[in-house]
Amino acid sequence: MEHSEFLDSLRHRTSAFQSDIAAAGWGAPVPSCPGWTASDLCWHLTEVLFFWGTVVAERRQDLQGFERLQRPDDPQLLTLFAQQARFVIDALSGATPDEAIWTWTADRSVGFAGRRMAHETAMHACDAAITAGREPSMDPRLASDGIDEFLTHFITRVLADAEPVGGSVHIHCGDVPGEWTLQPPSSPGSLYAMTREHAKGDCALRGPAADLLFVLWRRTGPETIDIVGDADVARRFLAATNLS
Repeated sequence: MEHSEFLDSLRHRTSAFQSDIAAAGWGAPVPSCPGWTASDLCWHLTEVLFFWGTVVAERRQDLQGFERLQRPDDPQLLTLFAQQARFVIDALSGATPDEAIWTWTADRSVGFAGRRMAHETAMHACDAAITAGREPSMDPRLASDGIDEFLTHFITRVLADAEPVGGSVHIHCGDVPGEWTLQPPSSPGSLYAMTREHAKGDCALRGPAADLLFVLWRRTGPETIDIVGDADVARRFLAATNLS
């Protein structure tokens, strides 16, 4: 997907997020984020938007002296959220994707930040929809790209007590293009080997792109997708990533 498409998604999803948070009410529990209320969810996304908006706007190369936002009382949260949504969109709109900035990955570019903000906001907009009692939805192309982002940047964050996956995993979107095959780490501390191709794995995860992405981020359980082959490999794979 292009930088402009990520910005379009960000505009749409920040607006939807505000509406659903307002409809849910501050104290509403967030079923897809256990332990959080709508207030916590709104504050979290506000902080994230401020953080990346600042990194991009200032073309930061490090985080030295970075000052974080202070959490306001709930009645001021949506106003602050709207300000930070505009801030990050303006910052990303005023930069080119190949400009260098600090990130926590090997991809140190504005393009990474635009993609990350589109996906972070889309997922949390789904959380807000669930909190407001609505069915979450996501554009299939964005969801497929979200799977690729997850497998590129998040799959390496493994829980300390995670069981070894013990097999290869193939992921296949059924509604839009998107296929990935992952070979498990060969030794402690090594990484998955990921290819974007059709190949046979010890297990396969199949379904609509959005359903697959929700399962990877543990918003829904694996019963919402088709699992073919070794179910234990699939279970260990889906439980291994540290999402905190």
